Amino acid sequence: MASSASGMEEVRSSVLTPLKLVGLVCIFLALCLDIGAVLSPAWVTADNQYYLSLWESCRKPTNHWICESTLQSDWQIATLALLLGGAAIILIAFLVGLISICVGSRRRFYRPVAVMLFAAVVLQVCGLVLYPIKFIETVTLKIYHEFNWGYGLAWGATIFSFGGAILYCLNPKNYEDYY
Repeated sequence: MASSASGMEEVRSSVLTPLKLVGLVCIFLALCLDIGAVLSPAWVTADNQYYLSLWESCRKPTNHWICESTLQSDWQIATLALLLGGAAIILIAFLVGLISICVGSRRRFYRPVAVMLFAAVVLQVCGLVLYPIKFIETVTLKIYHEFNWGYGLAWGATIFSFGGAILYCLNPKNYEDYY
């Protein structure tokens, strides 16, 4: 009877825990949102006369749009580098988490995935705080402008990364407390 109970515990510890699976889903969603944010054409919009993304700035002084690259100013390059660096770390964390599930040695990868996700969150928060500060400081628009869905997607990716990091920090030995 005692041997069957210990066998039951071994099976139980090798099963994928729901919190880590939810953490992996959070990482995947963060990665998708990061891709959408980086490729988004609308980070700042102004009354259908101005669009600013991470890659180009477009103005409509007359009936046609005039676009130019935004990779000429240091703050926009820094924002892009911080966001791409964070997205690359999230991609690596996702791959490590996915491989750890397939290989079966999950527990030793929990801490590295959490550390990578926290590092990505720090990079992305720095970029997302830098962007509006420098935008308001350097760009003078005489019309109403707003930060649009591309900027919101980047914040969503950061929030999901933080959630995934928290879930990967939870101690797997104490799961009975969560159920």
